[in-house]
Amino acid sequence: MSFFPKILLLPEVEGYLNNVFRNQELVTALDSQEAEKKYKCLLSHLPHPPAFTTVRVNTHLTSVKHVKNLLFEEIEKQFKGLNVPILEHPELQDILLIPVIGPRKDLQQQLSEVIVGAQCGSAVLRGAHVYVPGIISASKFMKAGDMVSVYSDIEGKCKRGAKEFLGTKVFLGNGISELSRNEIFSPSGPLKGMGVRMTDPVYLSPSFDNVLSSYLFLQNLPSAVVSHVLNPQPGERILDMCAAPGGKTTHLATLMHDQGEVIAMDKIASKVKKITQNAALLQLNCIKAFCCDGTKAFAVRKTEDTQGPPFLAESFDRILLDAPCSGMGQRPNMAYSWTLKEVTSYQPLQRKLFTVAVKLLKPGGILVYSTCTITLAENEEQVAWALENFPCLQLQSQEPHIGGEGMMGARLSLDKLKLLQRFDPSNVTLQRMDINSLLKAKEDDLIPLANKDCIGFFIAKFIKLNVK
Repeated sequence: MSFFPKILLLPEVEGYLNNVFRNQELVTALDSQEAEKKYKCLLSHLPHPPAFTTVRVNTHLTSVKHVKNLLFEEIEKQFKGLNVPILEHPELQDILLIPVIGPRKDLQQQLSEVIVGAQCGSAVLRGAHVYVPGIISASKFMKAGDMVSVYSDIEGKCKRGAKEFLGTKVFLGNGISELSRNEIFSPSGPLKGMGVRMTDPVYLSPSFDNVLSSYLFLQNLPSAVVSHVLNPQPGERILDMCAAPGGKTTHLATLMHDQGEVIAMDKIASKVKKITQNAALLQLNCIKAFCCDGTKAFAVRKTEDTQGPPFLAESFDRILLDAPCSGMGQRPNMAYSWTLKEVTSYQPLQRKLFTVAVKLLKPGGILVYSTCTITLAENEEQVAWALENFPCLQLQSQEPHIGGEGMMGARLSLDKLKLLQRFDPSNVTLQRMDINSLLKAKEDDLIPLANKDCIGFFIAKFIKLNVK
């Protein structure tokens, strides 16, 4: 089942990905037909949202049970009395899973239309309302209070302010306009705030705007797994090298019971501010955020007596390198506009960051490398490169290990691939989820679905040996 068209890629990028997923190692193991099937599944799954919304509870301030009860009341209110089950993940004790209902095929499309950009469209599919900056076009006579149908301009061809759009568009659901067309496209400049309140989206997910903001953090499931894999301990010194917006940073601090030190870095000042804001919102005091390019975080000697970067060798007990990447595992993603040059530009940067991370890690320390992409070059090939260039590193098993093993194609042994964790959206059959089937389903069936039907993601865990 694929409700939406397959992800829109530039031909050069689609050809590149086709080669990745039909590499010789993989084709030999699966056969050509099976490899092709997996690749086509991937392209058709990426435009759809994951089957569950993942919520991480801030256990520093409250309990999972308490938040679960509050969320149940909130969702019942948002969904007008609909009782959607909320699941506790058995292997991730701070995670709640909320099933996403849809795609809903019985929605009546309205005469009045609002066209939004692809990024805004992706947010709508995960439960967001439509905010004015995301609106590109609205019907000529649209007034506040009108019932409207919202569409995504996946090809980016709609002109801002257009009164009609006949190009390729994907239906996202219906809502009520909060503003008139004239107010949205006012000559005095675009307004902020909500433009359309979604009442009947194609995929029904709760909105988390200003909902329990100190008690929970929205994260994709694999992103929450990463911090558990790093397994920081109270009193340790941890480095989160590419930390914005701070989801994993705050998770690490919470797992440490806010005891020790979590250094968070990002090279963009506004993003560092966001890390600080999230730490304050969740009332975590052990986080120190710095504006720093991770490739320059190592110093042979300190010139100033400061706590911030650059740091001396072997300064950290554990390091998380959630590396900048091509982001091709994100869901939902109907259109990916990057060129092949952009897609392939990340491998050198990731290696520079990785080299710094190895220098900063203490002997016996743990380094976790992760990305939210699906390419070999940024994942398994980086592991093969790391093991070849850093004899002090050894792959470690991961706990929890709820994703699949690594993908063939980087000439890693089967034993090494089993130590890696790859979340592959093509590994699950897309299912239509309605409230009746949900209420009949067993939790033992839903949890494995949540583990598989998520974003594309990769995790590798290394230990630094004391090699002389």
